[in-house]
Parts: sequence; C-alpha cells; structure tokens
Amino acid sequence: MTLPPLADRAIVLRARAADWREAVRIAGEALVDSGCATVEYTDAMIRMVEDHGPYIVIAPGLALAHARPGAAVRCDGLSVVTLAEPVEFGHAHNDPVRVVIGLAGVAPDAHLAAVAALANAFNDSAAIAAVADAPTREAVRAILERSDRA
Repeated sequence: MTLPPLADRAIVLRARAADWREAVRIAGEALVDSGCATVEYTDAMIRMVEDHGPYIVIAPGLALAHARPGAAVRCDGLSVVTLAEPVEFGHAHNDPVRVVIGLAGVAPDAHLAAVAALANAFNDSAAIAAVADAPTREAVRAILERSDRA
C-alpha cells in the first residue's frame, strides 16, 4: 500500500494559521494548487469538522483533513502542511496540531487505502515530529517514503 503522489505545490512548510479552519484551508488550497481537488473540496473538509468535531486529529500533533470522494476531487492526492505555530482543533488528547495532511480520493476504496497508508506512515510517532520540523519539501517526502516502506 503506497501513498498518493506528493507534488511540490502540495507541500507547505511553516504556514501560519490563526485557527483550525485556516489550517485546513491551507491544506485544501495545496490540494487545489496541485490539481487534485476544487475549492469545494476544501469547503467540504471544513464542514466535516464542523459537523463531526475534531475526529481528524488522529494522533498527537497530526490532523488528517479529508472529505468524501465526489465531483470536487479530480485525482487521488495528498498535501502536507507544517505549521509555524501549533493550532488547537479542540481534540481532548491530540492537540495542538503541528502537521495537517490533506487527503483527496477519487473513489471510496482508494480513499480508504490512502488512509491506511498514512496510518502506516505515521505509525511511528517520531515521524510526526520529523515532518513538523522538516526544513525542505524533499525532507518531507523522504520521511513519508521511508515510513511508507517500513
């Protein structure tokens, strides 16, 4: 199981976000910039948190922003946003968030496979800190590829 492609435009380092909505919006904009989704997908990712709470904060310091597959998804894709300052999502145990992953999947099975690959990539909690502190896009890719192969 491998991660979707990670384009340069989909990696945003040391972004500044005033709150969780802005952090998710930055991840969504990176998906849009890389050609994987439309602005409507970003809006849907934000609505998922508004409707269901901060369940997307899946580990200490890590949020996995996503929405349902549909017309707003152009191709399977991933974005990675590291935050200059951590952001509170309202999760009881895993706040604050330093890394926001945006995930877009064309079909439900591909979407679930990507979630599983991400869970594997971040199975080692050191990977979250390594991505959060990564100085370059290449370093982010190397961390995720190393974890994905493990």
